[in-house]
Amino acid sequence: MEMNDLTTLGNNGMISEFWPKTYQGIAAANQAIAGAESVAADETIKNPVIAQAYFIRAFYYFHLVRQFGDVPYIDAPITDADAAASISKTPAAQVYENIIADLEYAKEWLPDTQASRAIPSKGAASSYLALVYLTMAGTNDTAMFQKAFDEASEVIMNEGLYGYDLDLDFQNLFNADEIDASVEPIFALDYNNFEAPNNAYDQIAPMTGIRGDDRNSGGGWSVAVPSFAVYDTWNALDYRRAVSMDDGASINGNLEFYTNFTTSGHQFAKNRPYIAKYTRFPGAFARGNARATSHNYSMLRYAELLLIAAEAAVEIGDNISALTYMNRVRARARMGGTTLVAGVSTTVAPSAEPAALPMNYMVTANDVLEERRLELAFEGKRWYDIARRQLGATAFGATGLEGAKSDFSSTDYLMPPTSR
Repeated sequence: MEMNDLTTLGNNGMISEFWPKTYQGIAAANQAIAGAESVAADETIKNPVIAQAYFIRAFYYFHLVRQFGDVPYIDAPITDADAAASISKTPAAQVYENIIADLEYAKEWLPDTQASRAIPSKGAASSYLALVYLTMAGTNDTAMFQKAFDEASEVIMNEGLYGYDLDLDFQNLFNADEIDASVEPIFALDYNNFEAPNNAYDQIAPMTGIRGDDRNSGGGWSVAVPSFAVYDTWNALDYRRAVSMDDGASINGNLEFYTNFTTSGHQFAKNRPYIAKYTRFPGAFARGNARATSHNYSMLRYAELLLIAAEAAVEIGDNISALTYMNRVRARARMGGTTLVAGVSTTVAPSAEPAALPMNYMVTANDVLEERRLELAFEGKRWYDIARRQLGATAFGATGLEGAKSDFSSTDYLMPPTSR
């Protein structure tokens, strides 16, 4: 509730868990770097290994700085716990510079491809650099937009070398049995297929699933439910909506549509469509509520990189590139595919929506942000878009899609300091 209302305090469990676990990951990266650097080996052997740790450290700090702003920056193993506790915060601008330095090192030494998309590659480092620069650009830093465009374009021009492309079926990106073979993920989070103690399991499916849904992994908690406007403003002919949202469920053996969820005798569900990306195809290991998942989640995928390039292109005045990259993403959405509709496997035929943008169309930043909203819906991207573009007052206004918050202010863009 606090997260939803933007009234989160530092003792909120989501913050008090996120903060130390993130620094645990950073500590592991620092230890790996220090340990590898002490090994007497040729740099061509050890530097690619060190580069993975640099990438992971940058990945963690990128999440921290966007959530909290100024944060303690630690880049070496901690030997004195008391001294570590007194480390002051580093300004966000310097944290970003350190992130860039780590990703540049990773880009230099990582191989073009890896055996798994859960292991960072050169293309992943360059793609994250593009996203970092886009974030730093804010609303009007043309130099940063140019850097974002240059990094993204380099990857796009070498997509064959890096092994990237758009998956032909949008649903495959959210199917545990298909995602490992997909060419779209750039960097993925690889779950280990079994439930572990201390909440070390996947909670995305139960958090977003419809409570009371009879389907194996869909029996969720009815916690994260989008506003109806998200569904209502999404063109019904856009295949991505069919993949991303559930407008029906099996409750007590009966097929019920969202308009009848609460009146069907099931008091927990809300009368509106739910998030479907994480509940339909969690894989053979899912078991109850899909908490032991075999799904590898894309932290960054190729469609997003195309939209990073498109947004940056708009800001540097390259409309042809913006059109090209936007239309490529929209073309895949028109292709249709096979998904579940009201719990039944259904082949959705290609459609005319979303339509291709004509070559004389002038793409705007809002066009790209709207495409990101649809393409990346429920993938943890929207908040960062709102924050970096300073759209809070609009997004949380009376006509916004995120729920009204009349007193939204600039302080709401950052989480409060943790109390731990």
